Amino acid sequence: MQLDLSGRHALVCGASQGIGRATAVELAELGANVTLLARSADQLKGVAASLPKKHASQRHDWRSVDMQDTAGLQAAAADIVAANPVQILINNTGGPPGGLAHTAEPAAFENTFRQHLIAGQVLLQTVLPGMRASGYGRLVNVISTSVKEPIPGLGVSNTVRAAVAAWAKTLAGELAVDGITVNNVLPGYTRTARLDGILDAQMKKTGRSEEELAAEMVAAVPARRFGEPGEVGAVIAFLCTPAAAYVNGVSIAVDGGRTKSLS
Repeated sequence: MQLDLSGRHALVCGASQGIGRATAVELAELGANVTLLARSADQLKGVAASLPKKHASQRHDWRSVDMQDTAGLQAAAADIVAANPVQILINNTGGPPGGLAHTAEPAAFENTFRQHLIAGQVLLQTVLPGMRASGYGRLVNVISTSVKEPIPGLGVSNTVRAAVAAWAKTLAGELAVDGITVNNVLPGYTRTARLDGILDAQMKKTGRSEEELAAEMVAAVPARRFGEPGEVGAVIAFLCTPAAAYVNGVSIAVDGGRTKSLS
């Protein structure tokens, strides 16, 4: 199986922690040069220094930017590709606060749309020439199982994640002829800061303990446990390899079997 990514350049968003960091590690272990993107410069510097190197020529870098700062993101991405064209783009960013869709402020939808879909479009348009020139491209969006089954209490997230999934499916049909695949990975309950935030919000809302709430969530997962960031990162990394060249336009749930829908 062709899994080697030596000589490929991967740009990983949200890479300072959680699934983004785990994905960066997996890609680096396969030989890719990895550039990390997130807001926290201090965290990014440490992650970049800790990434594995499969060979001596491998180089890792980082860039601090806010995904909601469209102009800043565009400038940072342009600098990155000018130094080294990107063949692998991992769109991954934190979700919005929970809440009901019908009570959410319009600004909440606007901000989340900018952070997720607009940011993804800016990055795609910046890296696309390099992908086309090399005849190799991998775009993986880390979104949510809510695109298959909306999650109660995450109204804004459900709405915008679905928009990203539709955008990705459209791109998959447009870009495959250039050797570029576009896929989505849908994490289930995974041990990340996002999960901690959801548990904390539920504790404040219900007065129940974290242990009780976590046990209830795990009970809904056939695997009877939370996922680990590395388990999601491994699936993302596989989709970026030559072995996955014919996997295009799909949304893959990595959720221990929790999602019940067939499609």
